[in-house]
Amino acid sequence: MLFKPYFPRKDALKVVLAFPSSYSIGITSLGYQVIWTILAKRNDVDVRRLFTDQKESMHKNCDLFGLSLSWELDSPILLELLEDQRIPVWSHQRTENDPIVFGGGPVLTANPEPMAPFFDVILLGDGEELLPKFIDLLNESKQLPRAKRLRSLAKNPGIYVPSLYHSEYDKNGNFLHTRPVDIDIPQTIKKQTFLGNVLNHSTVITPDAAWPNIHMVEVVRSCPEMCRFCMASYLTLPFRTNSLDQGLIPAVEKGLTVTKRIGLLGASVTQHPQFNELLQWLNQDTFDGIRLSVSSVRAETITEELSKILTKRGAKSITMAIESGSQRIRDVINKKLTEEEIMGAAKNASLGGLKNLKLYGMVGIPTEVESDIEKTADLLINLKKQNTNINVTLGASTFVPKAHTPFQWYGVNKNADKKIKMLIKRLKPKGINVRAESYKWSIIQALISRGDRRLAPVIYALKGSKKSFGEWKNAYKAAYKQELNINVDRSHITPPPEWGETIHSYWEPTRALPWHHLQGPLKIEKLIEQHKLPKN
Repeated sequence: MLFKPYFPRKDALKVVLAFPSSYSIGITSLGYQVIWTILAKRNDVDVRRLFTDQKESMHKNCDLFGLSLSWELDSPILLELLEDQRIPVWSHQRTENDPIVFGGGPVLTANPEPMAPFFDVILLGDGEELLPKFIDLLNESKQLPRAKRLRSLAKNPGIYVPSLYHSEYDKNGNFLHTRPVDIDIPQTIKKQTFLGNVLNHSTVITPDAAWPNIHMVEVVRSCPEMCRFCMASYLTLPFRTNSLDQGLIPAVEKGLTVTKRIGLLGASVTQHPQFNELLQWLNQDTFDGIRLSVSSVRAETITEELSKILTKRGAKSITMAIESGSQRIRDVINKKLTEEEIMGAAKNASLGGLKNLKLYGMVGIPTEVESDIEKTADLLINLKKQNTNINVTLGASTFVPKAHTPFQWYGVNKNADKKIKMLIKRLKPKGINVRAESYKWSIIQALISRGDRRLAPVIYALKGSKKSFGEWKNAYKAAYKQELNINVDRSHITPPPEWGETIHSYWEPTRALPWHHLQGPLKIEKLIEQHKLPKN
């Protein structure tokens, strides 16, 4: 542990911070570590951690129960964690004797509506400033009854209290809007953005993590490229960099006091304006023996020198996202990347001594046709032919629409599974490994990322695990036929739309969306403008 927690005072808020997966997965999440550290550094908070496979000594009665959600498919597991602590799952069933249940993380910040009826509070945005403010407000309102306390919280930026908002639908079941229950509650809630120039690093280093004994250092946050599908870019704008002298170097030095493994994290690590300076600093002889890894990097920034330094520091692989081998599709998604740059990156990785090259690709991108898939296969086959001494792996996923991005109006392509199989058929005989994400689970991701509050009974019916695809589909159909018999509030009197309407349909930009009352970094008008595709 790289910091010393405070001893909580007697009247400290009793908090449980839960993660919907095992300890090894949860403790590897830098976001979870950051939130836990913020709480553990306060003497007015007594925080305990909870994972699906282990827990610390739990409070007999906690005041605050926090849940972090980074992946849509973990949604049903959150409900089991509540039940295990004997906390009512539905927010409207909680009393003065129950803790306030709050949530955060990228999934809830983007579109919390499918999970909204389970939470008393959802924190929208970065936790560095939002979470301390939230704790201060809770301490100030300790003596208020639960309902007044929640109403008081709801008047603060970034703090969303779902029970104080009501969703309405037309007679055909189309979503109309979500509005506050009265004029004292804000019409919209704006995501809060941390703009400091010192970002995060690991506070817990353990051999039991999914990435054992690694010290993670956040180099950048967001991405300046703004590919039209990318929530990691749009939801976290603006692009921010960690100060080299105040943030990056001190963080690396601190990590090296306890481990020899350093991971540089960010959506576009090598686009830090001083990345080359950081790299040269890490190339000093004093760092011989450390193992250095970087997350996905821009292809045009993969130089022979970068590859040599990574090889020298124990790295064997490098990862870049190309999304498609078709220049037309890369233009459609605003991927500013040429085939020459992709081939150059592979050559530089090989010349620098790296043994493995992983490329992220995507199928089902709007306007994509079969010839675009063939171009992806052609590019990778040619890349492998020119770099025979490096192992090439394609991580293939299906396009899933995400809230607050220009592609939020597109649905999942029904032929995406077929397209992935086409890639496998062409690439496998050429010695290129394809690691394909499940098309069916991409559909469930889309169901949650595009859903509204009417999805909550479906998630409730599946609580306890991720369940099978068939169980998800059957539960949704039961909700559509109004067979679940779970009426949480007036929102659930109206059944959800048909399965295909939520998942596969294109939605006109004039359509009201379930998250319209939640303001992301860019206004809807800007997203509509960037939704317009380039003419080919």
